[in-house]
Amino acid sequence: MAEFHTVCQVSDIPEGEGRTIALGRKLIAVFRDQGRLFAIDDVCPHMGASLSRGHVEKGIVTCPWHAWRFRLADGAWADNPRIKIGCYPVRVEKDEVQVGLDLSPRTQESEEKQP
Repeated sequence: MAEFHTVCQVSDIPEGEGRTIALGRKLIAVFRDQGRLFAIDDVCPHMGASLSRGHVEKGIVTCPWHAWRFRLADGAWADNPRIKIGCYPVRVEKDEVQVGLDLSPRTQESEEKQP
């Protein structure tokens, strides 16, 4: 079951940008786009670039290396939505950005075994 973890302050994420956050063994990219906060896997499945360094526009982040585009709302590849990366719930408590993720050892071990 996902638990919410404080990852930063709202002011740490400028509009139209992303930041890489380490949660357990995962790298998560947290973005602010059009006033909303989103969290997806930070690593592009194509060649491993950090998505948090990509260009953000209209709910989509474009990978800085090879221009793969991912929807912030659900982690789907914008050009082929059958391919998805992890997408995580985000909430704000006071000024703290919190991301929902299960960090239990059993969950992380099973994720490592997947191809």
